[in-house]
Amino acid sequence: MHEVDSVARPVDAVVSSFFRARRYIEDRDRGSISDLLYALLRHHARLGWWLARLERPDLPRNRLLAWLALDGGRTPEQVQKLFNGEKFAPAILKEHERALLARLQGGAIDHPDMPDDVRVECPAWAADFLRHRFLDSFEREMTALLTVPPLDLRVNPIKATREGMLEALRALGLKAEVSDMAPYGIRIRQRPSLSGLPMLKSGEVEIQDEGSQLVAMLVDARPGDRVVDFCAGAGGKTLAIAAQMANKGHVIACDVMDYRLKRGAERFRRAGLHNIQTRLLTSETDRWVKRHKGSFDRVLVDAPCSGTGTWRRNPDARWRALGPGLDNLLPLQAGILASAARLVKPGGRLVYATCSMLPRENEEQVAAFLAAHPDFSAVPLREVAPQLTGSAHPDYLSLTPARHDTDGFFAAVMQRAATPPPEPSSLESVPAQGEGGNAA
Repeated sequence: MHEVDSVARPVDAVVSSFFRARRYIEDRDRGSISDLLYALLRHHARLGWWLARLERPDLPRNRLLAWLALDGGRTPEQVQKLFNGEKFAPAILKEHERALLARLQGGAIDHPDMPDDVRVECPAWAADFLRHRFLDSFEREMTALLTVPPLDLRVNPIKATREGMLEALRALGLKAEVSDMAPYGIRIRQRPSLSGLPMLKSGEVEIQDEGSQLVAMLVDARPGDRVVDFCAGAGGKTLAIAAQMANKGHVIACDVMDYRLKRGAERFRRAGLHNIQTRLLTSETDRWVKRHKGSFDRVLVDAPCSGTGTWRRNPDARWRALGPGLDNLLPLQAGILASAARLVKPGGRLVYATCSMLPRENEEQVAAFLAAHPDFSAVPLREVAPQLTGSAHPDYLSLTPARHDTDGFFAAVMQRAATPPPEPSSLESVPAQGEGGNAA
């Protein structure tokens, strides 16, 4: 609890480590523990506000007690029965903890005196950016980010069909349904034990948010194409792209983190995909990029970003430091995009994507890139994916939790001209007399 409360490490890493050290915990109990932990993280700012209001130390146990009283609706007597000090149970409540419960009794997690940003769990650094983006929809979008997300699966067409997987999942007692937009997507509203899904182990399905599936679809890779996933990570979109190509052609998954590529390679083998090669880069300007200029039909840049669109699945992420910070992320994104663009052949396409909902990382990055690279032009969404007419932007893919019930995603498709734009003639570059030129 303390490790998570410090929000220094991603919660999924902490949970995984916790359960590895306690293999005796059964699946049902693991689910209950995880659900409780994520509930606490979704109430992080509000619990902190309550403890500050009551002048109580912001400690993990105090947060848990406050949540049980305010959102769980437990009476002090009920909480006291849980904290009985028996094997695997929390230590017996101390006097000051019982006093805290007494002061919280009858309260609610939301309070009229709470600042709006606290009530919707929006960190201060992002509040102005998101208010500017969503305007009157700000509260609705932030509230949607506090909901429990569904489990989204992508069927691997190399090994299975969506109809077959729907039947198999329903046979396990799950309420599986077809995704609204992704052609290979399946959505499960329950939270099953992943170890009980054999189709995950066999590579017949992959866990992937529907929005992420749509980003991979926009790459529009064809069998026989040469494709680069420039920031591949653990390979979720790479898998979707390679399957889209029917295992034909060549996909190169690039990243600067070796351990990510190794995890990806394991997933590629499990999925039965053999048209993928991994490439470790030293940076976005690795010599490999220069050697392969203009060699690829499609290049995807799933850029490192603030991750604001993933807060629904990763409620701890909004409170963790951004790593390089937004001011450093923006030039990094621009540099990665410009370098990766060199790989696109004439007539080929470049897809820039983030899991952010901030215009500075999305539309503004694309506008700056296009202004600096006249040989590229934006391809409107209605041309590459006319079925995605519900996007929040007319030209780019723009998904939000409130509007689309997906993670927040952005993607722009850009095409390189088949022939380079003409260079200015020497006469055009000489200023005329009266416009700064010297009269002889």
